[in-house]
Amino acid sequence: MRKPVRTEAGPVQGIPGRDRSVTVFRGIPYAAPPVGELRWRPPEPPVPWRGVRLADSFGPLCPQPGPDGAPAGGRPPMSEDCLHLNVWSPVSGTARLPVLVWIHGGGFRTGTGADPRTDGENLARKGIVVVTFDHRLGALGFLATPGLSAESDHGASGNYGLLDCVAVLRWVRDNIAGFGGDPARVTVAGQSAGAGAVNFLAMSPLASGLFHRAVAQSHARCPGDPELRYLSTSYRTARDAERAGDRVAGALGARSPRELRALPWQSLLAVGDLVDDTVETGSDARPPLFRPVVDGWALPEGYARTYDTGGQNDVAYLAGGNLDESGAVPEASFAALRAAGGAVRRPGAPPVHVTLADHVAAARRKYGAMAEEFLALYPAATDDEAARAANRAVRDNARVSTHLWASQWLAHGSGPVHTYFWTHRSPAESPPRAGHGSEIDYVFGNLDPARAAWTAEDHDIAHIMSSYWVNFARTGDPNGPKLPRWPAYDPTAAAVMEVGHGFGGAPVAEPAALDFWERFFASRQPW
Repeated sequence: MRKPVRTEAGPVQGIPGRDRSVTVFRGIPYAAPPVGELRWRPPEPPVPWRGVRLADSFGPLCPQPGPDGAPAGGRPPMSEDCLHLNVWSPVSGTARLPVLVWIHGGGFRTGTGADPRTDGENLARKGIVVVTFDHRLGALGFLATPGLSAESDHGASGNYGLLDCVAVLRWVRDNIAGFGGDPARVTVAGQSAGAGAVNFLAMSPLASGLFHRAVAQSHARCPGDPELRYLSTSYRTARDAERAGDRVAGALGARSPRELRALPWQSLLAVGDLVDDTVETGSDARPPLFRPVVDGWALPEGYARTYDTGGQNDVAYLAGGNLDESGAVPEASFAALRAAGGAVRRPGAPPVHVTLADHVAAARRKYGAMAEEFLALYPAATDDEAARAANRAVRDNARVSTHLWASQWLAHGSGPVHTYFWTHRSPAESPPRAGHGSEIDYVFGNLDPARAAWTAEDHDIAHIMSSYWVNFARTGDPNGPKLPRWPAYDPTAAAVMEVGHGFGGAPVAEPAALDFWERFFASRQPW
């Protein structure tokens, strides 16, 4: 068995992975338990321990509603004492391998770094060190009130979950060398809310120098895209966050920080699924109430201002989206969605339009004076035609938005940037779809036979996808031997890399559609 590894808080002993060339360390504290007086405060350093800590089991889930993201073998306990991380390391000694730090999704409401889909062993076998972790969620992670801001040294509240992410990156900087990792080659990656966190870290001065590459798997969008307002990329202003938090605190019968800290965490789960009805998105979609805050400290500015002034951290980026997400659905789902009256409504969920009436009404609401032009580009005379047209519009919107985001990012960044569009329909979803998060199994190479009847093609795709991500973590370039060539982003090419069903360059959109979306985004108030 590998020797214990010394960390800032004490030595930890890992256990062999399924492949004994990989050592797994589970449940390492990266910060002090955020309980009592530390609830709703920036994370403190971990409490030192005596002797060797056996890192053989995941830490508790951060408090959250529902069973989302629970590891196999039963739902683990929940606790506020949840700030733990996990490391998969293929080496010992003085090796210095690239590090991939993964941030889970879940709308800033749910999720865990112990999800078996993001087990890091298969990536570690390809020569990188993988880190996953849990951070504070919902009200515990993102409640802001005037009282909490007043007691802060920075006059800021509401970004505790994001500050946990910064604490992980600091832990990696200070400790990862003992696990065979290179603190000078750190990639931070995530999906959905995890991608949102990646984007926010890329704009945070608190994370400057702590990572060198970024991967955002759904979504990176241009500031003029209204979808930014409710997807996992959404943020709040400090004023709005404090007002909303004050109302929530009052409803809970706790007006002061002291009274809030006296509440049992279980009582805070009841408000974890609240939506923010104050945000106009051009649709019925609304973001979760509890999400990151432009507080002037952890997040000094929003997207548009940050990109316009070059305020972001200059890191290499890999970003993209999926065929069947953001409101696009497989044709096999049309009938069931009509029968159910449309998509399930939840915080951050996109609208889905599968009838002619919905397609037309949604267009007139969202596009206003440009609605007739939109309907001419995406015409329909029947429900099925409307559903297919809505799919095309959603996919064009996403690809064009990411394309324009990349151009804005590079205006003050050295890059490189690589963009993608995931198109493989996973058999783990029913019906098979290239849905939100479906690429995760392939990126991590975790095609669990208990989840689906994976084919040889699935395994080939997983090899390519995981190799791209490992190469990017290693050099900032996903390309490598025997892999389909992935060109770097070119703002003049209007092309994106298709990955999944095929691998190669594809148009961002037809010229008329590209022109429409560019003009529409330019007409919106930038976010």
